[in-house]
Amino acid sequence: MKIIKLIPYLLLFISISCFAQQPATINISLNNKIGDMYPVWAWFGHDEPNYTYMKDGRKLLGELAALSPVPVHMRVHNLLTSGDGTAALKWGSTNAYTEDATGNPVYNWHLVDSIFDTYIKLGMKPYAQIGFMPEALSTHPKPYRHYWKPGDNYDDVYTGWAYPPKDYNKWEELVYQWVKHCVQRYGQTEVESWYWEVWNEPNIGYWKGTMQEFFKLYDYAAHGVKRALPTAHVGGPEVAGGSSPGGMKFLNAFIKHCIADTNYATGKIGSPIDVISFHAKGQPTLVNSQVRMNMAPQIRDIREGFKIVASYPETKNTPIVIGESDPEGCAACGMATNPSNAYRNGTMYSSYTAASVAREYQLADSLGVNFMGSVSWSFEFENQPWFYGFRDLATNGVDKPVLNVFRMLGMMKGKRLKVSGSQMYPLKTVADSSIRGTHTDIGAVAAVDKKEMTVLLWNYHDDDMQDTGKTVKIRIERLPPTFIKLTQYRIDNAHSNAYEVWKKMGSPQNPTATQVKELEKAGQLQKFGKPVTLMAKSGLSGATVQLPRQGVIFLKFSW
Repeated sequence: MKIIKLIPYLLLFISISCFAQQPATINISLNNKIGDMYPVWAWFGHDEPNYTYMKDGRKLLGELAALSPVPVHMRVHNLLTSGDGTAALKWGSTNAYTEDATGNPVYNWHLVDSIFDTYIKLGMKPYAQIGFMPEALSTHPKPYRHYWKPGDNYDDVYTGWAYPPKDYNKWEELVYQWVKHCVQRYGQTEVESWYWEVWNEPNIGYWKGTMQEFFKLYDYAAHGVKRALPTAHVGGPEVAGGSSPGGMKFLNAFIKHCIADTNYATGKIGSPIDVISFHAKGQPTLVNSQVRMNMAPQIRDIREGFKIVASYPETKNTPIVIGESDPEGCAACGMATNPSNAYRNGTMYSSYTAASVAREYQLADSLGVNFMGSVSWSFEFENQPWFYGFRDLATNGVDKPVLNVFRMLGMMKGKRLKVSGSQMYPLKTVADSSIRGTHTDIGAVAAVDKKEMTVLLWNYHDDDMQDTGKTVKIRIERLPPTFIKLTQYRIDNAHSNAYEVWKKMGSPQNPTATQVKELEKAGQLQKFGKPVTLMAKSGLSGATVQLPRQGVIFLKFSW
């Protein structure tokens, strides 16, 4: 390996054009630790539970399990929905609950077990969603099965599964039997490590009852969970965030109910609340036929949700999960019907994800909350067109660039370090007006472990444009005075990007086996150049990189 002495910077890549612009700077000191590098990002979810055990679903789950240093949590809708298990967009079913001719419950855990078995075999954890209403229990069962497709009215999905139960005791017994079955199948210790949450977005169409009826639904469900396993963790309410009707008002009322109201199921004061959850979404638009992202609503939703939880002495230390945290609200709405979603195939989704995850850490730090997880509502859609523009991590078994951001995050461990950047937008600016100024957001997350330091660096802007980017100088202080190995990984148009390779193939909808193998290889996280070794003199070193707009770079320093 070639040895290079460099004081203070190692020049990794530079183009002639960079001399004509003012470089951006990133400053990091190994002495300035601000918290654990806890993997809040290792949470994923999707509407369609039956994709879990299908071919591409199993493949993607295996990749998610492999990239994370901790067990990945999976949240899916429709775990109690009635049906034959046929998978479709925004639909799924397990037929866990039916009734016989005399109205007695019939439980069938086969499909639910198929889903959870897949997780457990991969070392993953269910973030188990208690929903939706079985047809036999619904107060308004018809119509029940929907056949929504992209371009249809979104409200068409809210059918009989969204209504309150006709018998709350039967609802409680269903939850009790399910949790009891899981304890018997997977063991008490395993199920004690899960989190159960009730329903999804009860402040919009996913719940056709009143707020008080939802509280009643929650009380009976939580009672069923605790009756089966008193040490289980249960919570909610998974409200759609502040940009949706009454999101934060609903969250406030829910917490107050759990603290001080009479429990509908037990008649006592209060209801168990072991995890608090809400959703946060951005709002992309089209401006002159070009995608313009908007991170501000997502960041504001998170900020306000954190503030509400922290405002109650009873919940200020309760774990928080952002049950869906995404650039917008409909994963199954492809770019053909929703052109503002055209950001999803390329590197813009990658740089947005890196920049938004960093702000989630900043918000949690600033408000002192117990931030446990942030669910990326993105998985895969089985047997759909290649690169159709769904919000997914892979298409037909081929990884999209955004998945490589999570591979980068998965290599970060130890303690997070304070980062200052000359062109990194302040948190308040992002929350107020997103990232739309004259310069792009060039920022970083950094972490240090025993003999390793990692830096995740991005160049992001709301406007979907690309260029050669910016020269970025990374200055690192307090490194050990020794030889240091530096490895670089990239996500840009030439690296870790199956979408660009697919386009160069002519955008085939029926690629050959050889093409598929090439695409699978292109979808993996790729190194940039060869590792180099530098000498840190007086604890000072660093790197200079050329970072394309919407690109992401990962630097690993090891000694």
